[in-house]
Amino acid sequence: MSRLSRSVLLAFAAAVVAGSCLHFLHALLPCPVTALFAPVSESLWEHGKLLYWPCLVTGLLLRDRPGPRAFSLLLAAAVMLAAGYGYHICLGGESLLFDIVLYVLSMAVSLLLPYFLDGPVWEKGQGLLLLLVLALGAVLLVFTFLPPSGLLFTDLSGANTWSTYPY
Repeated sequence: MSRLSRSVLLAFAAAVVAGSCLHFLHALLPCPVTALFAPVSESLWEHGKLLYWPCLVTGLLLRDRPGPRAFSLLLAAAVMLAAGYGYHICLGGESLLFDIVLYVLSMAVSLLLPYFLDGPVWEKGQGLLLLLVLALGAVLLVFTFLPPSGLLFTDLSGANTWSTYPY
C-alpha cells in the first residue's frame, strides 16, 4: 500500500461520499439535469451512476495513469452490475449492507487498483479503454431517458429491495 499517497486516499474517500450523496440528488431536485448524474430509480443500471461520475471526476482531477484508471472503472462497473444482479435478481437478496459494501469495494477497484497496474500494455490500449469509458458514460446518459426492457433496468424498489435492513 506504499504506492497510495495520502491525497489518493483522500480522493477515494471524497469520491465515495460524493457518490453516496448522488443517490439522493434526483429525489431532492427532480429535473432532467440531475437525472443525468443521479439515479432516477432503484434499478441496478441507474446505480452505476454512483460509481461512474465520481470516479470519472476523481480520475480527471488526479490526472495520472489514464489507461489503468479507465480499465479499473470499466472493471468496477462490470463487477458492481454482475454482483448486484447475482445478489438481487438471482438470489433475491435485499440487504442494504450488501449494497453499501459492494459500492465501496467497487469504488476501491476503480480508484485504487490503477496504482497496482504497471506495464506497457496500459499505454498501448489506453486509447481504446478511454473510448470505452466515454461510451459507458454515453450509454448511461441515453438509458436514463430511454431505458431498454430487462431486469438490469427494472426499478427494484417495488420488490422491497433496498428497503429492509436484515443485518
